[in-house]
Amino acid sequence: MPYLLRFVQKFQESNQAAFLELEKSFIKLEESAGEFPKGKRYLPYAGREASNTLIWECEFPTLQAVQDTLDLLNRDPRHAALFQQQVRFFEESYVEIYQTFDGK
Repeated sequence: MPYLLRFVQKFQESNQAAFLELEKSFIKLEESAGEFPKGKRYLPYAGREASNTLIWECEFPTLQAVQDTLDLLNRDPRHAALFQQQVRFFEESYVEIYQTFDGK
């Protein structure tokens, strides 16, 4: 059964340019490291989330694959170094995991 992993990061609006510049480094890391998931990123245009929010999401075939990815991100020194630079701009951050419901 597929799962969706989402990272929701509300950042300081006054530091949007610096936050998004660091996010570009995460994109480069995903592209260069084959073991990293290739997620999609969204900035709210209209909706519940504030405009100073970045949403990263990626689908996985199993809950174990989600857990393996979270473990990878937590232990990879390249990801940790980027995260430590970016976390100073956070106002709020949380992780969501959704289970696919197809109604069958």
